[in-house]
Parts: sequence; structure tokens; C-alpha cells
Amino acid sequence: MSRPAPIPASSLPAAAFRAPFRIRFGDCDPAGILFFPNWFAMANAAVEDLFRLRLGIDFHQMHAARGIGTGFVHAAGTFMRPGTMGDEVLMTPLLRRVGNASYALDMHIHRGEEELARLDLVTATTQLATRTSTPVPPDLRAALLRYQDECGNAAGQEIPA
Repeated sequence: MSRPAPIPASSLPAAAFRAPFRIRFGDCDPAGILFFPNWFAMANAAVEDLFRLRLGIDFHQMHAARGIGTGFVHAAGTFMRPGTMGDEVLMTPLLRRVGNASYALDMHIHRGEEELARLDLVTATTQLATRTSTPVPPDLRAALLRYQDECGNAAGQEIPA
């Protein structure tokens, strides 16, 4: 497995959605460094913000009223530099692929130009009532593909280093 090289924030597509976060006291271990599982909780929050603010889809309504779940079925991270208490970071999700019942994205996490971490996330769509896989709903599929196209990050395209 090759470790991805950090890339500066300015190398990401200008059209990409960016979710700001501040690393808080409660996010950190006793050394004041962000406890690594919290990156994944923050990534999920960034995905919720992406849905609402960029895709125009109410994440909570999709789960509660429509009964469609979107949960991580794969989550891996490459941690390049520590995030510390008080840091202001930007989380930038970029889609790698939209499949039949899942989508994959890279979550780039930057403090200024410095990439702190990159998360490899795969999200599956499920019927919450039966806990079974279901196709990505057409409105979500269209919104994800539109976002991917707007970012100029079509499936298989590499982000320049």
C-alpha cells in the first residue's frame, strides 16, 4: 500500500465544497492532539453539510422521513500531521465514484495549505427499515454526479500533486 503524498489546499478544485471546523478541547487527547477517530465524526458532519449546502438534499429528512440510510462501510485514513486544539481546518470531500448502491470519496483535511489527513470513505445506501442495501436514490445520484462534474473530478481522474 502506498502512502499518499500531502497536497496543498490550493491544488484541490476551486469548485469543491469546503466545510470549516475548529478543533475543540473535547476533540483532543491529553496532549492537545485531535483524537484520530474524531476525524471520522467530523467527516460525517462534513458530508451532512455537503448534502444540505451544496447538493440541496436534506440529509436528516432522507434518513428520518424517507428511511434511506447512508453509512460508512469503509473508512481508512492517512494521517500526515497532527491537528491540535484550536486549529481551524477545512474538510473537502471529493467523489471518486458513484456506484449502484454506494459512493466513494476522499475527504481532504487542511490547516491552511497543509494537508493534515486524507480519509478514504465508502458510503452505502440502505433501507433503514430492513437494514438492506438499496440503490442510491435518483435525486442523490444526480446531485452527486453533478458535484463530481463541477469539481472536474470525474471517476478515475487524479488530483494533481
